[in-house]
Amino acid sequence: MNLKEWIFTTDHKRVGILYLIGSLAAFAVAGIMALLMRAELSTIGPTITANPTNYNVWLYTHGAVMILGFQIPALTGFFANFCIPLMIGAKDVAFPRVNALSVWLFYVGVILALLTFFIPDPPDIMWTGYPPYSTITTGNTAMYSFTVLILGFASIIGGVNFLTTVAYMRAPGITLNKLNIFVWCTLGAFVLQLIFVPVLGTAVSLISMDKYLGTNFFDPAKGGDVLTYQNLFWFYSHPAVYVIFLPFIGVVFEVLSSHARSAVFNYKMVVYGGIGGIVLLAGEVWVHHLYVSGMADWLRIGQMVTTLMISIPVGLMMISLVGTLYKSSIAFTTPMLYALGVVFLFLIGGLTGIPLAVPSLTLAVSDTYYVVGHFHYVMAVAGTFSIFAGIYHWFPKFSGRMYNEFWGKVGFWLTFIGSNVVFWTMMDIGVDGMPRRYYDYAHFPQFESAHQLMTAGAVVLGLGFAIAVLNWIIGAMKGPPAGDNPWGSPSLEWTTVSPPPHGNWPTPPSVAEDWHPYAYKKG
Repeated sequence: MNLKEWIFTTDHKRVGILYLIGSLAAFAVAGIMALLMRAELSTIGPTITANPTNYNVWLYTHGAVMILGFQIPALTGFFANFCIPLMIGAKDVAFPRVNALSVWLFYVGVILALLTFFIPDPPDIMWTGYPPYSTITTGNTAMYSFTVLILGFASIIGGVNFLTTVAYMRAPGITLNKLNIFVWCTLGAFVLQLIFVPVLGTAVSLISMDKYLGTNFFDPAKGGDVLTYQNLFWFYSHPAVYVIFLPFIGVVFEVLSSHARSAVFNYKMVVYGGIGGIVLLAGEVWVHHLYVSGMADWLRIGQMVTTLMISIPVGLMMISLVGTLYKSSIAFTTPMLYALGVVFLFLIGGLTGIPLAVPSLTLAVSDTYYVVGHFHYVMAVAGTFSIFAGIYHWFPKFSGRMYNEFWGKVGFWLTFIGSNVVFWTMMDIGVDGMPRRYYDYAHFPQFESAHQLMTAGAVVLGLGFAIAVLNWIIGAMKGPPAGDNPWGSPSLEWTTVSPPPHGNWPTPPSVAEDWHPYAYKKG
């Protein structure tokens, strides 16, 4: 296949693969930044750099690229593009050229992020971009703002495309109650993106206007208010947690159902109670990020209630996952191991997040490593494990070949062990008072051994991820032929050849009245 065909492609599957390549490249960059930070923190005092600004750049790059360059594009870019048209029996998306534009906008955003390492004044404002620092630093705040705007626009046009595709291009017989859970989850994520991304775009535009055009939106000395930015930022960025969570839990449903050969437990409860509840409540919980920022008590109490309430739809989905496994025929394949890992990691992340909904408890642990550990459990590693589970699960479909099962499991166990060593230790020292975002911790020498343990765990974690990526590369080039449906799934994407041709099926598919994507035959 020549390069020109890939550059100018409008085929949803190739667009998805382009998203996968770009997001994995971003993941590698974000992972390297994490390892640099962990190396620096492995000892008290300067370890690999004596310049705190370098640490700030690593921190900015790790957070921004991991979320905006890896997780969201992998979930709403790769998986949505490759899987949704196949799952609904469509030949492509509704607007193929707009779809191609979205992936190249994504690549522009990734390139802008990588230019951080080549310009003389790299952004050093973390992924949050809080003023007043972002408006007075010598770092390039404009590059941060422009990168976020480019990636946000790519996400918006992708959302319009897929909502239209699912609404109007389903194969005959596929009603709303016969959609895959992943399709429902991704639609929910795109609804949130369409509502809340413009708010983030406004926030990052205003900080650049303050810095470069002389406006005073966030300067208290001139009538501005820094809390306005924080409210705007988290009004998007907490729903963004569910933009990641919904697709990744949708992937887990597909993997668990296929590799346990079991129908999704209480399908309608998941769709209408779980996904619907999250979409309704996602915009009413942002203030729990601001409990220590001077919020009024009445607002703290109200948002404590909504934050606790949103655990109900999330809990319904977790109950369904466990119910799907009950009395099933579990095959402990590599994708199944990663999916089970998600359930375990997210359970720890969810349970440790409940105290953060309560203002009196958050005031004690805010800005400590407890919050960092919790967030990485609930989003970073749980989301990444889900992405890896999905790549392994659909690897035979998009490559036509099989990965190496032995090395897949080796990679899983290394990442699982490394993740728990790093992030459990983070929460442990956070409760004891270790502050987050510190370049050095000379005032807390009692935590040096814990940081060294976390650095060792990060190396194990990185090794596990590297093994997984190498497994995919080697499998795609030299793996044995996979067949069209190696998992024996009734879901529609497995009914076409592997890899699917242009147009997906020789003739448009239709489904029988009793068909369902989770209708596994017993016995």
